[in-house]
Amino acid sequence: MNRISERWRPAVAVTAGLILCALLAAVVRTPQPSLAPRLRAGAEDGFPGKKPNDWFHLQRAYPGSEIPMHRYEAALEQHWERAAASRREGERGAVAWEPAGPTNIMGRVTCITAHSSNPNRIFIGAAAGGVFRTTNAGVTWEAVTDRYGIFSMGDLATDPQNPDVVYAGTGEPNSSGDSYSGTGLWRTVNGGETWEYLGLRETRHIARVVVDPTNSSRIWVAAMGRLFSKNPERGVYRSDDGGATWVRKLFSSDSTGAIDLAIDPSDPNTVYAALWERIRTASYRRAGGWSSALYKSTDGGESWHILENGLPAPAPDIGRIGIAVAPSAPSTVYAIYADDPGYFAGVYKSTNAGASWSRVSDGALSDLYSSFGWYFGQIRVLPNDANRVFTLGVPLYRTTNGGSSWGQIGGSMHVDHHALWIDPSNPQRMIEGNDGGLYWSTNGGTSWTPYGNLPITQFYAITIDNQLPHRLYGGTQDNGTMRTLTGALNDWQVFYGGDGFYCLVEPANSNVIYAEYQYGGLGKSTNGGSSFNGATNGINSGDRRNWMTPVVMDPTNSQVLYYGTYRLYRTTNGASNWTAISSDLTGGPGGGNLTFPTITTIAVAPSDPATIYCGTDDGHLWVTTNTGGNWTNVSAGIPDRWVTRVAVDPMNRDIAYATVSGYKWDEWQPHVFRTTNRGADWTDISGNLPDGPVNDIIVDPLAPGTLYIGTDFGVYVTRNLGARWDVLGAGFPVNSVNDLELHAPTRTLVAGTHGRSMFKLALPGPAEVEEWAAEAHPSIRVSGANPFRDRTEIAYTLPRGGTAGVRIVEVSGRIVRDLIEGEVNPGTHSIEWDGRDASGRAVAPGVYFARVETAEGLEAARIVRIR
Repeated sequence: MNRISERWRPAVAVTAGLILCALLAAVVRTPQPSLAPRLRAGAEDGFPGKKPNDWFHLQRAYPGSEIPMHRYEAALEQHWERAAASRREGERGAVAWEPAGPTNIMGRVTCITAHSSNPNRIFIGAAAGGVFRTTNAGVTWEAVTDRYGIFSMGDLATDPQNPDVVYAGTGEPNSSGDSYSGTGLWRTVNGGETWEYLGLRETRHIARVVVDPTNSSRIWVAAMGRLFSKNPERGVYRSDDGGATWVRKLFSSDSTGAIDLAIDPSDPNTVYAALWERIRTASYRRAGGWSSALYKSTDGGESWHILENGLPAPAPDIGRIGIAVAPSAPSTVYAIYADDPGYFAGVYKSTNAGASWSRVSDGALSDLYSSFGWYFGQIRVLPNDANRVFTLGVPLYRTTNGGSSWGQIGGSMHVDHHALWIDPSNPQRMIEGNDGGLYWSTNGGTSWTPYGNLPITQFYAITIDNQLPHRLYGGTQDNGTMRTLTGALNDWQVFYGGDGFYCLVEPANSNVIYAEYQYGGLGKSTNGGSSFNGATNGINSGDRRNWMTPVVMDPTNSQVLYYGTYRLYRTTNGASNWTAISSDLTGGPGGGNLTFPTITTIAVAPSDPATIYCGTDDGHLWVTTNTGGNWTNVSAGIPDRWVTRVAVDPMNRDIAYATVSGYKWDEWQPHVFRTTNRGADWTDISGNLPDGPVNDIIVDPLAPGTLYIGTDFGVYVTRNLGARWDVLGAGFPVNSVNDLELHAPTRTLVAGTHGRSMFKLALPGPAEVEEWAAEAHPSIRVSGANPFRDRTEIAYTLPRGGTAGVRIVEVSGRIVRDLIEGEVNPGTHSIEWDGRDASGRAVAPGVYFARVETAEGLEAARIVRIR
């Protein structure tokens, strides 16, 4: 077994999630607002449907088509090592992150398991949040797999003979592009306290795990293989020794995986398996093929035959298939089909164990899958009634007469259904998972109640109300744009539909809010979010726009905003109309399953709002110093990777930071860059960071040498411009942090994750920041005349020797003159400035700054020249 697998075999109980559990313990179950009217496909209010998109995956894979998972695992190990080092070194400010919600509006749940012997203990798998466990029927939940880096979930299964044994198959199989591949199969033998790795790493997306009800040592796994490339490690696997070894029992091709599996409980040697041919790249998707078929074995998987006789014949458009055996009448079997490209293609029923089939009366289900059946595929039969069947798609349907008629159930449940657990000892009790979280029913599915305490929301972008910082906002996968008005965990509300992305609140007027849905559907509210009007007048509807179209506000003027397509737009009147201020800033039009190339990030310099930086998804960086009058390509020195964010030093327009996504392939892949000359040169300041995507960066306005970044593993901090990075704070799960926001007046840092909701951290205040500066940062002061006419003395102190620069800058951030640039010994030094610039000309009277900069940080002192 390789090294990383060894690291993931802890001998002690899991501690991750205990802080979260304690904080949630007092939270009562809160009704979830009805999201169906806003979020279902084709909603009458004009918001777009929620067809899943490849943005999350391709951002990390570009310029390739597949995330190199061995690199991800190596980066995860680097993260564990960095976290341990931070603890050993007593990382300053290691206070605990606090959950910030929401817990009442949840993200996608892909799998559920429980055991009738202990109905209060439930395990759920979040698409991008890992495994959660409750021991009190959902009053509180705790994350139980954070310690292992598990957060993309495929299936969960409990050993029928031992409720403490639970299997976790990783890697969501629903062909959704916003989840990572998995790391194989895991097991707990103590009810979730610790987990052990059982192999099958290269299967990457496990769709089903089934334990033989008569033999706990025999385990079946249906594996789909990689999502964005071919690989042979797919099909149906069987273990006869409790997962110690595996044998593949059914295989078709390196592009065809096993998407579902069911066994006959009266004869566990009778096994049904659904194979699905699925080929997907960055520019191509096929959701079906000739090898998609339903198979049966009667000898425990030693031999198989394709089931036909009434089922759809092999064809190039046969898509995803789901299978279910009726426990009370095992000769009754149901199968559900989708086609390629993804429309519903029928429910079929056999009453003779698959020997022959007939299509049931399923006309009511014609729009079950909308147009993306590759996202669904589950069918379930009530344990005690072979005629009660559930089909899971965009809506949830039930038949009580074996398919003769169907009725939609679920009422106000969130749409897009993926998981359903039915209690074998009490079939009226059900737990259901969908894109809006988790629900329970005690009347066989006639009515449903949401669980309200699961922090598994998937954020793309977040913001903080400047005037009312307890108000947090964010755009999410599946759940539109949402907010809390009180700062509580469980009272969040959706106020703008579609998938949610950038959200802005005017700093001086909390009633003015901008929100957007996918591909830049920007709206503006002037009444605190009660209603919105379209806010894209003047933006060409034919422009290429990113799935997450960037929209930012000028930090000095809230009426000025910028919007990026493949070119940059500007408004000076609060989005009443927009004007393009650039030509195409990308490498030109591309193809694929998402719009590409496009602008992905925009940054306006606080010290000089005429200076604007733009980054793109095809590795381009541009800067203008005259509000778009002229643009300079500053991409040299930045690798050909998706540019995720640019941030500008609060005091100096020439100093900027760029972050990129992706993993290294054959070359080293830095992820954080710094320029001190507006992009003419870039320096890699990635230091000891794990080799993984960096999604956002913030410059601390109190200490410009301190940077905070959101990565795919959590939040990191450097206090010396990247010479060393530390894991920031305690109690943060391994999860993708897509966005960070800092509320400077209260020193509150908020992290928006793509799978674990939001967290917030109280940063050290000015006094402690000054203490850091005294210990590690350089210091500078004007020791001569100030104000001065002809010359003055500047004193600076370096705690450590090394390369240092001392320069004079204007208020705008423009460098006037470099006084020192080179190696400097530790200690206190002084240098004279004669009031002249680099060319020898006397500078105009006014305010300037003397700045000292080292690898440990930078500091500035105000200086005034008079006539």
